[in-house]
Amino acid sequence: MTSPIVKRTSNQSSQSKKSDRANSLLLASRRFAAWAAEITLVVTSGLIPFGIGVYANSRSDLNRVPLNPVLVVTERAIARPLALPVSYGIRNVAWPTNILWTIALLAPVTLSWWQLYLLAKTGSTIPKRWLKVRVVNEQGTPPGLGAVVIREGVGRWTVPISIAYLLWRYSFAFPNLGLFTFLSLLMIVGEGIGLPSRRGRRALHDQLAGTYTIDALLASNRQAQSAGDNDQAEEWQEGEELAAAEISQSPNLWRRIQQNPNLTLFGVGLTSMTAVLATLIGTQVYIQIQQSQRATKQINSQQFLELVKPLSPNSGATNEQRQTAILAMGGLNDPQSIKFLADLLVSETNPSLLDTIQQALTTVGPQAIPELKNKNQFLVGELESVGSTASQERELRQGRLQRNQGTINKILSVYSGKIGGVDLSSTQLGQSGTPGSSFFNLVLDNVDLSGVKLKSANLNQASLKGSRFRGAGEDGRWDTYDDAIADLSQAQLQQANLTDANLSRVLMNRIDLSRATLNRANLSNARLYDAKLNSTQLVGADLRNAVLERASLTGADLGDAKLNEANLYAARLGRATAIGTQLSFANLTNTDWQGADLSGAYLDRANLSNANLSATRLAGAVLRSAQMENVNLQNADLSLADLRGANVAGADFKGAILAPSKQDPADQFVQTPDLGSVSAVVQGVDFSQAKNLDAKQLAYICTQGGIHPRCP
Repeated sequence: MTSPIVKRTSNQSSQSKKSDRANSLLLASRRFAAWAAEITLVVTSGLIPFGIGVYANSRSDLNRVPLNPVLVVTERAIARPLALPVSYGIRNVAWPTNILWTIALLAPVTLSWWQLYLLAKTGSTIPKRWLKVRVVNEQGTPPGLGAVVIREGVGRWTVPISIAYLLWRYSFAFPNLGLFTFLSLLMIVGEGIGLPSRRGRRALHDQLAGTYTIDALLASNRQAQSAGDNDQAEEWQEGEELAAAEISQSPNLWRRIQQNPNLTLFGVGLTSMTAVLATLIGTQVYIQIQQSQRATKQINSQQFLELVKPLSPNSGATNEQRQTAILAMGGLNDPQSIKFLADLLVSETNPSLLDTIQQALTTVGPQAIPELKNKNQFLVGELESVGSTASQERELRQGRLQRNQGTINKILSVYSGKIGGVDLSSTQLGQSGTPGSSFFNLVLDNVDLSGVKLKSANLNQASLKGSRFRGAGEDGRWDTYDDAIADLSQAQLQQANLTDANLSRVLMNRIDLSRATLNRANLSNARLYDAKLNSTQLVGADLRNAVLERASLTGADLGDAKLNEANLYAARLGRATAIGTQLSFANLTNTDWQGADLSGAYLDRANLSNANLSATRLAGAVLRSAQMENVNLQNADLSLADLRGANVAGADFKGAILAPSKQDPADQFVQTPDLGSVSAVVQGVDFSQAKNLDAKQLAYICTQGGIHPRCP
């Protein structure tokens, strides 16, 4: 039996078109709502554990552990393409933070794959199921995992984000992340609006994957109504047939390939021929390059052998001839000539020839550093083997080491700014501390040492005034992933002069800067974990956001230094001078300031929980809204200090001075302000849980507006 043909009037057709447009708009809004809900679920699954991890990391009573290496790698992988500054080196966090941040990384990935699996197997994610939106293939069934990966991974995200990234990266917008975010959203929305096809609009991701987004609510309503109304059922059936016809007639790459096998074979053949031709050309170029390199090496070897002859002891060559040969050998820039010159620098005794050898090695430039470094370490071992007793043999070997050090010094000076990546790790370029061991002083003032590796190097007593240990990198922009940053981890810089040096973001974990001078140096965001800064001069230095966790700054001078938001967890600052130092928002948990001078220091909103401030001078210090739980303030001088808004629960005030002493009338030179002028320093501060408050302190607190149960 043939099904009857349902004829529609023009009025019915017009109403049907209006209904289709309304349904289309409703479906589009529900599709967008479902997509927004999916993104919200994924983002929230990461933000919640991340936020809890940040809170846990701010707690002072938790053990600190190194950041998970997986998180470090992930951070760098994200920072590099987005031109973000990356945190170099060890970062210690609270142990729950490590776990929570790992969850924050894994949870969104897991949830995303779960949504993709549901979409592949059922045609709907959880939000799509709530909003009655379904994705199907041409047969009207769930699309499958392969189609979903193409739809979501390639069409919805990779294509629009890649276009946005290219527009951002190679335009004036770089490296503004706000503009990149705007471009990304614009591209994603534009892709989701869809491209016109013969029967309406389909999003690019649907066209790539051969999928269709349908209204599951409308389909279920049609199915329900078809049971009670045959005419309407036939009409719905006709609509379904038209939809199926639209699906079957829509362009699809795979169908085109099946329908045009000759075109497919032509494409495969053309691709194969192109690949074979490219391989042949590449092979030929490679062979020619290798032949050219071998010919150059052979010529250099012949020239080297000719130049070595006048330098042999029995050659009979004049001093001028030998100097000419040495300079010519430096021009070869060949590994064997560099090694020969480095060895000759050690064995030669003629002063004029030694100067010529240094000149030749300087001509070679940074390429000579590896060989000079190897020779440096060998000479240091030889010097240590003869002991510290003064002798002719020791003086001879010490002279050889000094010539080696001087040559390295000269190369670094001449090629300033062109030595990024040079490795001088564990090299002896300074005083060793052993009496009579070395008299060489490294002088690299105003030199660009960006990107140089000086890990575990000896740079004691070096003069590095105004030198730069960090460069902007190839993109010419600061604070991006390609910044050339030196590595000074575990280096020895005792008594070194680094006045006005740029050490921003430089890795200096466990460095020894005892008695060094770093006045006005830029150390912002530097990594100084467990560093030694005893008796170091840091007057006016910029240490904002620096990591000084567990560092030793005993006796250091931090006058007028900027340590805003710096991390000094468990640092030792006994007898330090920090007059006028800015420590706002700094993490000073578990720090030891015993006997330090913090007069006039800015400690507003700093975290001083469990800090030892006994016998410190805090006169005139700003401690507004500071966290001072369980802080030790025994015998501290808090006269004129501003404690408004501070949390002093558990703080020990035994012997602490809260009010300035009365002025001696006979003193004509020193004047202190009236007691009334500082009456607001404790106004509104709750001392209910403070410890060891004596009667005099309580009287002052109560009369100056402080809060305590014993106040009348």
